[in-house]
Amino acid sequence: MPIERVITQRLPDEERFLTSLRPQKLDACIGQDVVRNQLRIALDAAMQRGEPLDHVLLDGPPGLGKTTLAHVIANELGANIRVTSGPAIVRQGDLMSLLTQLETGDVLFVDEIHRLAKVVEEFLYPALEDFRVDYTTESGIGGRTINFALKRFTLIGATTRAGMLSPALRSRFTHVFHLKWYTPDELTHIVARSAELLGVRSQPDALRRLASRARGTPRIVNNLLKRVRDYAQVRGDGVLTLRVVDTALDTLEIDGLGLDALDRAYLATLLKHYDGGPAGIEAIAASMGHERDTLEDMVEPFLLQIGFIIRTPRGRLLRPAAYAHLGVQPPRQPDQATLFGEGA
Repeated sequence: MPIERVITQRLPDEERFLTSLRPQKLDACIGQDVVRNQLRIALDAAMQRGEPLDHVLLDGPPGLGKTTLAHVIANELGANIRVTSGPAIVRQGDLMSLLTQLETGDVLFVDEIHRLAKVVEEFLYPALEDFRVDYTTESGIGGRTINFALKRFTLIGATTRAGMLSPALRSRFTHVFHLKWYTPDELTHIVARSAELLGVRSQPDALRRLASRARGTPRIVNNLLKRVRDYAQVRGDGVLTLRVVDTALDTLEIDGLGLDALDRAYLATLLKHYDGGPAGIEAIAASMGHERDTLEDMVEPFLLQIGFIIRTPRGRLLRPAAYAHLGVQPPRQPDQATLFGEGA
């Protein structure tokens, strides 16, 4: 049975909860200094010219604020924003309906843009470059192609897999920003702001502990804040102290590095079923009962970042740091030629 992830699973009111914590202006955002500085220049230049902002691509792991930045950009421009996702746009007609409703300067935000169908992606090209589209009203011999002029808009695409974007689509974005993991200090500021907005009483060292276990991700630190707040309310006096946070995180099975049950299950599967690897991602996913995309998007990026696994042509491989964290003696490392499938 697949393991549910506590720190990133979608809660019924999560969107409303996270929306209430989102900054509305660029100056209120914390972290991502390089991206914010570049974006500020682009926004100011567009507003001074009285033109819509050129198209923007935001890439990075889940939970780093791509959706938040899209709304911030729209707020800075004083523009309306329409939100959709790549999988939701199945046919050209779905995209046509969105494009024809946009007014001059409006923002169209497409999450998971790498999952656009090929036929939809190709239909989008002239809309991005010339703000015109050729739409076929009917199929077959009686079909008519109509050229629609669109009002100039800004497309903001978000993706967790920039490598899956076609070169043709990627080249049509003037501004490409890569979001990085946040530092513990930045997450401490973020969770302190969230605690204030939610009216949660807390101690500074307790908030720092939450930040240190949030895997460099604002969405996770905000989710942890909500879970720990509930624990403090039920099992304590409602105040987030260091002891309350540690006990609550132990209850949630989140360890000192921020790894949860799903992360440890991944490491344990690679260790017990495949002797530490190398093992293919499809085999690991089948052994765990999870989808490949879940592991590649939600588990592996952080494990790669902290040096617990590496990807080789032969599959995933545990690194010495992972063995140390699991309290297991690592096996003798294969030589480089064997590891990378050479000289077989």
